[in-house]
Amino acid sequence: MMKTIKNTLIAGIAAGAMVFTISSCQKKFDPKTYAPTKPLPTFGGYSSVKQIEPSSLVAYWSFSGGLKDSLSSTTGVATGTSFAAGVTGQGLMVPANAYVVSDVPAAVKALHSFTISTWVNMPINTGAAGIIDIAHTDNFWGNFDMFFDNGGTATTGVLKVHVWNKSASTSGSDAWEGGYTVANPWGSWINVQVTYNDATSTVNVYYNGALAGTNTAAGFAPLDWSAAQKMVFGTLQFQTTPSLTSATTSQGWAASVNGTVDQVRIYSKALSASEASALYNLEKLGR
Repeated sequence: MMKTIKNTLIAGIAAGAMVFTISSCQKKFDPKTYAPTKPLPTFGGYSSVKQIEPSSLVAYWSFSGGLKDSLSSTTGVATGTSFAAGVTGQGLMVPANAYVVSDVPAAVKALHSFTISTWVNMPINTGAAGIIDIAHTDNFWGNFDMFFDNGGTATTGVLKVHVWNKSASTSGSDAWEGGYTVANPWGSWINVQVTYNDATSTVNVYYNGALAGTNTAAGFAPLDWSAAQKMVFGTLQFQTTPSLTSATTSQGWAASVNGTVDQVRIYSKALSASEASALYNLEKLGR
């Protein structure tokens, strides 16, 4: 009888301990954990960069540890570059006298209208600092040149863009855009986008998602980059060794970015102002 009572008592104590253990492991009810997830803000109706004209994206360099255009698998050749923290993941670190040269992807050669977008983080420039250049083998300037010109201050930079319309000829038309004085370009990530519409010969330049300037280049169309052979990231076409153009050699007033380039995207259409703004805002958020 005593053994039965003892066993019953032990079982009761064990059951009580189990109930206490289970109840002590349960968290206090928090109604916030059951609240619906608040949707992320959209920009221009887009919630992700991948939603912006995906069928028009023809080249993309993420520079996340590699030099490959993820769409064509065209891979660049580095001279003195490395990888560092980018606006998203890693970016291409381009110190003084460094650059990357790549073959021009076929889809870029086929462009008529385009958008070229990139991010850059650089100190105040000591020379005309090339960011992206699509080289012309016989002209002083390339088929496309994006750079910060000399003449900046501690709080402003002079942004310039040049486009040439005939990659197979030295007889063609220039479209010069700038110099646009832009605020606070040094020491932080900034975004530059250039759009060209072949139907209207209009070039737009966007700085951090806002229109910096626009110009209609009379007699410029049609754009023909079919003979473009090389492109360079981080400097201008004549600063490579050897120079990418027969028209000149290295210039003392020109320089490398001496900073980091990231997220180079090329589209086969001129993005709208709303799309350009959305691209800037979403890439800034890593979306």
